[in-house]
Amino acid sequence: MENKKNSKKVTTPRKNKTLFRSVITLLWLGFFAVILGITGTFWAASNGWLGEIPNVRDLENPDIYVSSEIISSDGVLLDRFETERRTPVDYKDLPPHLVDALLAKEDIRFFEHAGVDAKAAMRAVTSAGEAGGGSTITQQLAKQLYTKDPSSNVMMRGFQKIKEWVTSVQLEKLYTKEEIIAMYFNKFDFIYGAKGIESAAKVYFNKTTKDLDVLESATLVSMFQNPVAFNPLKYPEVSKQKRNLVIDQMVKYNKISKGEADQLKNMPLVTDRQYISQQDETYSAYFKTALRKEIETWLVDYEKETGKTYNLDKDGLKIYVTLDSRMQLLAEEAVKKHLKGTQEKFFAEQRGRSLAPFYNVTAQKRQSIFEQSMRRTDLYKKMKEEGKSDEVIRDEFNKPRDSVKFFTWEGIKYMKNQSLMDSIEYHKHILQAGLMSMDPKDGTIKAWVGGINWDYFKFDHVKQARRQVGSTFKPFVYATAINQLGLTPCHTISNDRIPGKWSPRNANGRYGGSQSLRTALAQSTNVVAARLIMQTGEDAVIQMCRDLGVESPITKDPTIALGSADLTVYEMVGALSAFANGGIYIKPQLILRIEDKQGKVIRDYTPTTREVVNEYVAYTMIDLMKGVSDGGTGSWIRTKYGITSEVAGKTGTTNENSDGWYMGLTPNLVTGVWVGAEDRFAHFGGTAMGQGAATALPIWAYYMQSVYAKGNTFGVLASDKFEKPSDIDSRWDCSSLMGFHQYNQTHNNDIIEGTGESINQDAPDNSQEEIIEQ
Repeated sequence: MENKKNSKKVTTPRKNKTLFRSVITLLWLGFFAVILGITGTFWAASNGWLGEIPNVRDLENPDIYVSSEIISSDGVLLDRFETERRTPVDYKDLPPHLVDALLAKEDIRFFEHAGVDAKAAMRAVTSAGEAGGGSTITQQLAKQLYTKDPSSNVMMRGFQKIKEWVTSVQLEKLYTKEEIIAMYFNKFDFIYGAKGIESAAKVYFNKTTKDLDVLESATLVSMFQNPVAFNPLKYPEVSKQKRNLVIDQMVKYNKISKGEADQLKNMPLVTDRQYISQQDETYSAYFKTALRKEIETWLVDYEKETGKTYNLDKDGLKIYVTLDSRMQLLAEEAVKKHLKGTQEKFFAEQRGRSLAPFYNVTAQKRQSIFEQSMRRTDLYKKMKEEGKSDEVIRDEFNKPRDSVKFFTWEGIKYMKNQSLMDSIEYHKHILQAGLMSMDPKDGTIKAWVGGINWDYFKFDHVKQARRQVGSTFKPFVYATAINQLGLTPCHTISNDRIPGKWSPRNANGRYGGSQSLRTALAQSTNVVAARLIMQTGEDAVIQMCRDLGVESPITKDPTIALGSADLTVYEMVGALSAFANGGIYIKPQLILRIEDKQGKVIRDYTPTTREVVNEYVAYTMIDLMKGVSDGGTGSWIRTKYGITSEVAGKTGTTNENSDGWYMGLTPNLVTGVWVGAEDRFAHFGGTAMGQGAATALPIWAYYMQSVYAKGNTFGVLASDKFEKPSDIDSRWDCSSLMGFHQYNQTHNNDIIEGTGESINQDAPDNSQEEIIEQ
């Protein structure tokens, strides 16, 4: 019995020893399995086996959308190209207490770890997150940049977390600690359109980042945990509590003293709400439309040449443009000053007319115009997509509403019991305008007014809209004749009616005798312009336009001499500027240079130039057009508006007074103005109010008065003189020809005096409707 007991006692230690060894072995195997599993998981994540992971190029170009800025020639931020409003700040612009608040709340060991901090994760678990976040700042940045949709599935979210760890380590290798902090602040969405810390400072406190105080910094940092739940505007009490927790953390890590913290925590939460819109209330919105098209066209070519791509809305380009914000404002004010009163006259003229605001249309045509506008609206397109019939949509547009928005020069007006069709009819009465002002010496555009209000009328009347130009086209005919035939201002042309199928009339109804070129252009005599184009031929005139930068279609027809072509304000200003620049055409220039977000110049613009006519032809045209201002159809700039400077001008009015134009050339500034309604059928009933001298010229005059009043601010002075070739008088040799402004009553044949060449030809059968010029 005893032997059996002794035998049992001897074998027990051996079994325990074997068991112990087995457990140790299993533990070691488990440990190595965990290590191997972790290593394998990270290896798999690094190689994309757990899903897509950012590559080096992605990491070097993080997805932080930064708007591109449009900066005027005088250094003013005019507008932005953007998908979201974000203004990045550098680390040096972050106040120290803002960085301290972030580190204390989110990652106090940030400057010690390499992207992942196990100790911080454990601390977060034990303190329920109040002693700092479990993820490092770098991990949170990785999540913001590359985890677009955090998964609700535990396993999938675990894989995402591992990928974020891997990404954070890679970020630490590519960027300095300071750069990571700046990126984190710039990327975070603080809601209310506040993308990044700079926008947040503006939205919540109406400050810039560098001006944030300790309390404001702590408030914004507290939002990193949950910007919606801890929103200081909607939940101020909760936000104050979270702010104070951040301050406690700052005390804990010796960022501020306890005494200072106690004072800060007792202070109220003070905000100053500001609103950020995606579209500024900017006076350059029409210019921006043309600018976007030009830049995006260039970016396509740039990518083909260099392989580099830029996104205009996201890559933070700085676009330095030629526009002068001060001159732009003066131009806008000139348009408003004149059109406000002119609009009132137009409403008064149309009041009570059954077909208003149109002339020479049937009731059916009038309704058709309104319905065409209806079909262009977003509401119509949406209802069509929903399968609604035109009848149902028409009923919707004719249904009276509680409130409908109308444009007025005094501001937005909301009307009750009006329909959307009433709104369309009302806005068809509104007169539009286009103005472009350019330095003829270098082609830089100084002002661009594409319309009267971008919110209501999103169509640019400088470069998009083509309208008949009326007699502002005549300088091209005269320039062609002078260049081709060697004419001077003294040469005289018959003013007799032209026999044949096309016999244009003069606006003043006067015929007979002859007129010098200077008098004919000053009085905008249609017969003389017609005789000139008959002599030069339409092809030569069209080619002159092409050489002067006009790209719009021009029909080969003699009526173009009277302005039947549809051109843009942009083309007219660019073309006529060549005469003020000694015959050298310079393509109108919108941009000075483009820089990337690091400040590197990626394009430096140089103007496109070419000589079209020599300096003698150019100055002859200036001399002829000065006659328009000095006693001609543009003489109101002297008699009514008191402008005494040298001005070479030309008025233009089209059929039925649908379009009014004025082109004004001074030695250092060329400005063109167009005025008319959206539809050509809408216009003044008479020439007195509808002519270019009444609709467009006053805008030019108001603008130039303001420019001259600024003295030498813009380098445009009333004392400026056109550069006159020294031997121009001897070249003209007017002593042997008829003097200016004289009619030769004995000269009734069809010969250009001084050349002996006949210009009497029949017009072609396909002549267009005659343009009547005033």
